[in-house]
Amino acid sequence: MLPLLSHQQTLEPVYLAYLDALEQSEYSGDIDKRYSARLVQATDNSVYQFLPQAVLYPKNQQDIQIALTLAATDAFRSVTFSARGGGTGTNGQSLTHGLILDVSRYMNRVLEVNAEQGWVRVEAGVVKDALNDALRPHGFFFSPDLSTSNRATIGGMINTDASGAGSLVYGKTSDHVLALRSVLIDGSVLDTQPLDAGLLCNPDNVSDNPLGQKLISTVAAVCREKRTQIENQFPKLNRFLTGYDLKHVWNDNLTQFDLSRILTGSEGTLAVITEAKLNLTPLPTERAMVNIKYDSFQSALRHAPSLVAARATVVETVDSKVLNLAREDIVWHSVSDLIQEVPGKVIDGLNMVEFAGDTVEVEQKLASLEAVLTEQISKGECGVLGYQVTQDKPSIEKIYGMRKKAVGLLGATKGRRKPIAFAEDTAVPPEKLADYIMEFRAVLDGHNLQYGMFGHVDAGVLHVRPALDMCDVEDEKLLRVISDQVAALTLKYGGLMWGEHGKGVRGEYGPSVFGDELYGVLQDIKGLFDPDNRLNPGKLVAPKHTGALYYDIDSAKRGKFDRQIPIEVRDAFPDVMNCNGNGLCFNYSSYSPMCPSFKVTGDRVQSPKGRAGLMREWLRLLEAEGVDVNALAKAKPLGLLQRVQNTLNAQRDYDYSHEVMESLKGCLACKACSGQCPVKVDVPKFRAQFFNIYYQRYLRPAKDYLVAGIEDSLPLMAAAPRLTNFAAQNPLSQWVIKKAIGYVDAPALSVPTLKQRLDGHASRGYDLAALQAIPEEARSQFVLVVQDPFNSFYDSGLVLRFIQLIEKLGLKPVLLPYKPNGKPTHIKGFLDKFAKTAQSSADFLNQVHKLGMPMVGIDPALVLCYRDEYREVLGANRGNFEVKLANEWLLNVIKDLPAKAAQGKQYTWFSHCTESTAKPNTANEWTKIFAHFGAKLTAVNLGCCGMAGTYGHEAENLERSKALFEMSWQQTLAKIEQPQVLVSGYSCRTQVKRFAGYKPKHPLEALLELANIYTQTT
Repeated sequence: MLPLLSHQQTLEPVYLAYLDALEQSEYSGDIDKRYSARLVQATDNSVYQFLPQAVLYPKNQQDIQIALTLAATDAFRSVTFSARGGGTGTNGQSLTHGLILDVSRYMNRVLEVNAEQGWVRVEAGVVKDALNDALRPHGFFFSPDLSTSNRATIGGMINTDASGAGSLVYGKTSDHVLALRSVLIDGSVLDTQPLDAGLLCNPDNVSDNPLGQKLISTVAAVCREKRTQIENQFPKLNRFLTGYDLKHVWNDNLTQFDLSRILTGSEGTLAVITEAKLNLTPLPTERAMVNIKYDSFQSALRHAPSLVAARATVVETVDSKVLNLAREDIVWHSVSDLIQEVPGKVIDGLNMVEFAGDTVEVEQKLASLEAVLTEQISKGECGVLGYQVTQDKPSIEKIYGMRKKAVGLLGATKGRRKPIAFAEDTAVPPEKLADYIMEFRAVLDGHNLQYGMFGHVDAGVLHVRPALDMCDVEDEKLLRVISDQVAALTLKYGGLMWGEHGKGVRGEYGPSVFGDELYGVLQDIKGLFDPDNRLNPGKLVAPKHTGALYYDIDSAKRGKFDRQIPIEVRDAFPDVMNCNGNGLCFNYSSYSPMCPSFKVTGDRVQSPKGRAGLMREWLRLLEAEGVDVNALAKAKPLGLLQRVQNTLNAQRDYDYSHEVMESLKGCLACKACSGQCPVKVDVPKFRAQFFNIYYQRYLRPAKDYLVAGIEDSLPLMAAAPRLTNFAAQNPLSQWVIKKAIGYVDAPALSVPTLKQRLDGHASRGYDLAALQAIPEEARSQFVLVVQDPFNSFYDSGLVLRFIQLIEKLGLKPVLLPYKPNGKPTHIKGFLDKFAKTAQSSADFLNQVHKLGMPMVGIDPALVLCYRDEYREVLGANRGNFEVKLANEWLLNVIKDLPAKAAQGKQYTWFSHCTESTAKPNTANEWTKIFAHFGAKLTAVNLGCCGMAGTYGHEAENLERSKALFEMSWQQTLAKIEQPQVLVSGYSCRTQVKRFAGYKPKHPLEALLELANIYTQTT
């Protein structure tokens, strides 16, 4: 039996009292004390896990001032804070056991763009790519680039002094900071910007904040005094060693001082940065990328310095492991033509070289490099196998998209050992990189480890992720050994262990880099800003006399908790365990299908990463209670009366399972995560597993039974469609259904029905024996139409028109008998029923499959269910039947048909979430098909429409469903004439009809129109 689960992680009394006092103050932001919210913020993109006391979401700077001012009172001086943005840190940068100050939910505005002077003013929570969206119309961009740019915030970039591709030209974040506004530990506000040295003589000239005056004068004096030691000690690198930038607070001739340089790279240990004024880079007028292919990774590394010498803007490298993982991911369809294989050769390394600037400059550099490469290939030099050039900006962005996804792709490595981040952003002088990497590889090879490598060879930064199993105690110990070895190796080569992603828990290596004297200066600076060590304590440095750093390489890791889950349970929930925290599901763009529930709520609990984390804790707590989860999954529900009682007591009795349910029921089951996530985390899969177990203890809502039973009920309802529609569609019935069941806007059954529309048609009257009697050579002329519940019963006209299209193409359609698909039962977690339905349908379809006639389905979600959920649940019992999507089938058909002349028709195709993420080439396929029919098809990239099966019909989801539709679909639809809009998903067409007021066509209907036009004109 599923027991009540308690986490035993109650808030400390001082934090409870503080949060109560904060709620009574003028603080206007959100305060989240839920265990689920704390768990989600307990991890980032690292191996560490620190559970915070609560999460604060300030709405503005005043909220942060109020929070810190309250904490400055004697009663709350033990309360600690850590500012957080996108949570993309790879070494626990923003993790804390205190309070999280998450600025990403509300403080994410672009406040001012001054294109004339080339600067922008932003709040700390704005996402980097969102900022560039706002700057693009002005002809500028914020140039420091990150692989996590679609979810990393500007505040996080400032705090880690982030940089990435092209940093040799574009520099680091600190190179672009013109001014900062921060809240200090006492709640006061400090503005920092460059100051002339002469102003420092009078404190009133530099700040009206007394604490700020002290900070500026003291830091200026000590950094000037220690100038010689600083120059001698700091590594001569393009990258900065976070914590703290003593070198650049003064300019080279000591005429200008800027305290912002201390705050940039301080990882939230000195102040909470709320606003930034940043300088901007003009967008280049011309860009060109050369993808150079090598016989080995070492060849790529050793060739890189000559590429830098060619004055490239960017030189990025990936090894064969990353390339091979990319080939297995959906990202490869977008770049495969840009990185083609070299006949008879194996590509084991790749350099991506970009030139950006004015047209003449780029063309000259490109021509020069091409000449050198061509000669090297002809002579067999430098390991160069070949190269490809692209000057198409969208194609260049696709290449970068593949490179940016490399971080997450490494997490998709097979086996228990996964490449992880802990020593993966080392930086050495670029000319020493190849030799350094060879020694680095020797270290890893000495431990018999697999690893992947990629990075910015132009700046001497290479990301190396050794594969370890953090559930294995011995591998956890090995992490410490390797970390120490790499730290020593970087020092040997005059480099840094943390060259790009900040230091985080690696502060223990600080003294060996800074030296005792300068490390003491860092401690003094920390003490000036934060004497009680309350801002992101335990990171970088601690004030003197407060003890050693209490976070280090050995701090609590996620593996400590995960290993408490038995191996057989981990194997039963692979998607839950495989989430590596890369956070791609936090993609800011409303035009991305990933992840709609997070986008519409702004709540990380409502994200794939959040859901996977909550599920891991659920599995761990069940094991702590001695419950065999795999056995529980097969158990029968409690008796009805017991489930009624448990449900009635749910408000009284805390059960952690309710927090998991709250997260999972917000999922739209669109499956964008399973396609878009680099490690293929499939939330709907483990959501169904959880529902199946949860409802053994509690009552299911009535709407679940309605959804799960719809496929079986439809044939009965369609026997009297008008009566059914009258009974369900009148206002009184709709009110009752909404109040009693929680279901709204249910569609009406088709009238006439499909049976009536096809009465007497040759496609009806399926007869297996008659089909088997057809000679083998004649069977290719037949097409078997697989029915689905939604189109057959709610949009029967579409099925009819598909059959007519098949006939127009000179083929013979056969309508297969209706068989429930089972997807609705799977979505609601009726796994036993789904397995039975799936097996019954699979048995039938396998029998038909033997005919050798193509089987085609119309609705993408249902067809893909045959491939995914059927395979998962049935295994080998699924058989080998294949149901094609309409576009897949048509691609084969048009090979034997003459192309039609252009007819001047234009259409715009809107994809279904499941379809576009599981089959990312679908847009290209439809485009090719329409071109063959003489029409132009344009595909638009959008987020979720908000319907997702029956999600949008559930009353509790109605507002979110509408909000999702308004995010991207509504404005895009408004720009296109209705007859040109094509939508392939049934649920998407239903949503358009509901909120846009008209029913769009399916692509098949447009093709039938085109076929009819062609027939009339020939």
